[in-house]
Amino acid sequence: MVEHLTKQAFLEKVFNYEQNQEWKFEGTKPCIIDFYADWCGPCKMVAPILEELALEYAGKIDIYKIDTEAEQELAGAFGIRSIPSMLFVPVSEQPQMSVGALPKDSLKKAISDILLKESVN
Repeated sequence: MVEHLTKQAFLEKVFNYEQNQEWKFEGTKPCIIDFYADWCGPCKMVAPILEELALEYAGKIDIYKIDTEAEQELAGAFGIRSIPSMLFVPVSEQPQMSVGALPKDSLKKAISDILLKESVN
């Protein structure tokens, strides 16, 4: 299931940017973070796709959502200018940002290319 993150949960599960200058992932599984807003049409189109992917990849990746209206500091920390924006976070590499609503096949490709490639090798 997709989990909504507050700033506190983000600091614990993803990246504590208040304590670390350099990127240091706090999680144990790769994740996707969807920066969205309730009024955003493309965000609403992506939401059910992310729910499907959360079920398909259960136990392999985590999928989080951050409401840019409620968590403006988090959106600012990542320079979110347009939504939806998705941050793909592998366990031991730098995260990669994607802007715009991606179709399911593109999301699955990003999951296999960015998030799960370590387990393939």
